[in-house]
Amino acid sequence: MILAAQGICFAIGINTAKFVAGRLIKEGKIRRSYIGFGGQNVPLLRRIVRFHHLPVESGVLVVSIEENSPAMRAGLSEGDIIVGFDSQPVAGIDDLHRMLTEEKVGVKTTLMIMRQTEKLNLNIIPEESKPREDE
Repeated sequence: MILAAQGICFAIGINTAKFVAGRLIKEGKIRRSYIGFGGQNVPLLRRIVRFHHLPVESGVLVVSIEENSPAMRAGLSEGDIIVGFDSQPVAGIDDLHRMLTEEKVGVKTTLMIMRQTEKLNLNIIPEESKPREDE
């Protein structure tokens, strides 16, 4: 127990947890794709949703980008909001995690983002996620 960390909670969406547990039982490991950014869920302004006919009312705010990552190469910027991946709506980080499957490794796809009030599509090629140093 870490006394200074009392009251801090971490959550994983149930669908993500079920997927991961099933793969670990079946194959003993998880092979995932990654695009290399840090983000958080944010609501979108209603007028932006209506103007661009977006299928979601929230997205993933890009708060950091890893050096030499697929996100950096695709032109993703801090402050962008991801609202779609591979023609599928992204309402939050859990949606994006579910979409970053092993089938996406090395496959060119489209990332739909909001950059201020402009809707943009960026081409991105996810890479295989690398194990963390502590694993």
